[in-house]
Amino acid sequence: MRRVVVTGVGMLTALGTNAKDSWEAILDGKSGVTNISTFDTTEFPSKIAGEIKDFNTDEYFEKKEIKKLARYSQFAIAASKMALIDSGLEITEENAYNIGVIVSSGIGGLEVFEEQEQRLLEKGPKKMSPFTIPAMIENMGSGNVSIYLGAKGPNKTIVTACASGTHSIGDAFEMIKNGKVDVMIAGGAEAAITPMGIGGFCAAKTLATSYNDNPSKASRPFTGNREGFVMGEGAGVLILEELEGAKKRGAKIYAEIVGYGETGDAYHMTSPDPEGAGAVRAIQMALKQAGVKPEDVDYINAHGTSTDANDKTETKAIKLAFKEHAYKLAVSSTKGATGHLLGGAGGVEAVITVLAVKEGILPPTINYDTPDPECDLDYVPNKAVKRDINVALSNSLGFGGHNAVIAIKKYSE
Repeated sequence: MRRVVVTGVGMLTALGTNAKDSWEAILDGKSGVTNISTFDTTEFPSKIAGEIKDFNTDEYFEKKEIKKLARYSQFAIAASKMALIDSGLEITEENAYNIGVIVSSGIGGLEVFEEQEQRLLEKGPKKMSPFTIPAMIENMGSGNVSIYLGAKGPNKTIVTACASGTHSIGDAFEMIKNGKVDVMIAGGAEAAITPMGIGGFCAAKTLATSYNDNPSKASRPFTGNREGFVMGEGAGVLILEELEGAKKRGAKIYAEIVGYGETGDAYHMTSPDPEGAGAVRAIQMALKQAGVKPEDVDYINAHGTSTDANDKTETKAIKLAFKEHAYKLAVSSTKGATGHLLGGAGGVEAVITVLAVKEGILPPTINYDTPDPECDLDYVPNKAVKRDINVALSNSLGFGGHNAVIAIKKYSE
């Protein structure tokens, strides 16, 4: 049976433009949420987000290339380059056909759509950029990663809202496990902090609106006084490799991917099934494939959006899936620190979970100050905790009832 390991990680969040800085800030209990700086939020109920303010495009692109690339694609390419460098893997003509890409997005180039629609309305169709469509569409994150890195294997994008990144990693894991390829570049990217993005989620009444004067406290997963999520942006990417090939080239190994579960709620466009049945089945599916008993799981990086519906439902699902063991394992949501990256969330949170397993540290749920009787698990409140982690899960639960769970295990021979 082919085993799949993680040999490289790349990450950009509002906390840092590389994996090291983001990870250290998360462990320090910092928040990347601030007031939005890229457009006038006067008329918006929510005026805050986890913006990346110091992304230097010159490190990755020539100036003439920028106009061809939506911001989410830029993040996807940057995180993938970081992960590839971290892995020590060189893509050559000999191995390029055996290296694939699935770096997904839930929304794609939203700012390109807004800019070009405005140009269309003000100046007419002849003034629109010829790069409008190829910059905007969701598949170009993966497409551009393959172009910039030279990976010529399978190349696709999965659009399942907030589960996109986790589905990407899960599918990539199965492609390697089943012998289709030996290496996959997998994760998610998002950049939807725009008037349309913020306005649309405000209209849906899903964003936090009471913390505009205290942004760092706004995202507060599992607390009794949570009121909505906070938008984030960035990307998270893993290099996944077949174990024997990774060992042969002397790669460092962070952790092993051992299971993947994916289900659908068939319930509602935006609300999760209140009984958590779909999430329970996804967890059970991942554990079954991993050959892991529920009581062997040490940590769950939860979807934990800081919304009333998600946090209660996910807590219920964890309790149904793990029974008494639910009160012995640790659960945390790092969205308190990064904000919610939508289609990029699963990628970033997979990187965080891999690092947690590798280093033996539970990342905290920040802003946890008011318990909720219906959310009564160990959410690693406010401070990171040193603890050996042998098996961890990363959960993603998306609009439309898309549920994805990956199981990550400490690597051993």
